[in-house]
Amino acid sequence: MNTLDRDLSFPTTAKPGLKVKQPILSTFSQKWSETFLGYVFLFPSLLLFALFLFYPLFQTLYLSLHETDPRGRISSFVGFDNFTAIFTSERFYQSLGVTGLFTLLTVPTVIVLALILAAFTHNHLKGMRIFQFIFSLPVVLSVGTSAVIWMMLFHPSVGMLNYLLTLVGLEPVAWLTDPRWALLSVSMMTVWMNLGFTYIVLLSGLQGIPDEIYDSAKIDGSGPVRTFIRIVLPLLSPTVFFVTIVSIIGAFQSFGQIHILTRGGPVNSTDVLVYSLYQDAFINFRFGTGSAQALVLFTIILIFTIVQFKVFERNVHYQ
Repeated sequence: MNTLDRDLSFPTTAKPGLKVKQPILSTFSQKWSETFLGYVFLFPSLLLFALFLFYPLFQTLYLSLHETDPRGRISSFVGFDNFTAIFTSERFYQSLGVTGLFTLLTVPTVIVLALILAAFTHNHLKGMRIFQFIFSLPVVLSVGTSAVIWMMLFHPSVGMLNYLLTLVGLEPVAWLTDPRWALLSVSMMTVWMNLGFTYIVLLSGLQGIPDEIYDSAKIDGSGPVRTFIRIVLPLLSPTVFFVTIVSIIGAFQSFGQIHILTRGGPVNSTDVLVYSLYQDAFINFRFGTGSAQALVLFTIILIFTIVQFKVFERNVHYQ
């Protein structure tokens, strides 16, 4: 300390380790200001959720307990009669079976195909980005566009698929008008349509695995197949788990391709739950029954999602 500092008496600074006490009222006011500011930023999102999610949900619950006229106006309170009619209807269980079979045909196929394609294109070889672009391409097409493309492929007389069958000496197939082939045809189109999104997600998951892990496995003498099964798949399990949940929810909500390709036919062979709901609500104008079916479908998807989290998440290895 020099002479000037010793002779002049400046205010002493706070010692290290001692907290400067702030007024309680000021701290409380600052916290409220921050909280209010946070809700101001959240307000647009909360407003959109309220308008497009919570209000339709409560309106659906309200309609499910009432009978409506063809204009959708409430005519009488029926309690749980709409739910009773659904669970005693043979058509509901048929639609539930078709939905389950459609989910089994599409979800595992999409995930396995996308995983194989992502594994083959996950390298730094020249020209690989062209294949990555081609395999990702279906994600940019809408459901309507994809359905129209496949409707032309499925055409019984000028479609490409029947032309290929005749080249190898097989009989043409009535892809969309034969009850034995209709659900399989819609599933083929759905697999192709969902392949792009699933491929992009799985490829991103593979690219997130560090190259050092592949190098260590190679030094230890592990082959490509063993490395993929024993090391890559466990590290990729969070991504596969996410894709599985999203794909199952999407399969239960499938509507556009079925409406364009088969309209639930032939002989209700592609009448999934969402299309049955649509027919009750917007063709037969039974909005109460349609709302009850929507709530049943919501409950089924919710139960499936909870079961997947409780059962399958144990096998997911988070890094």
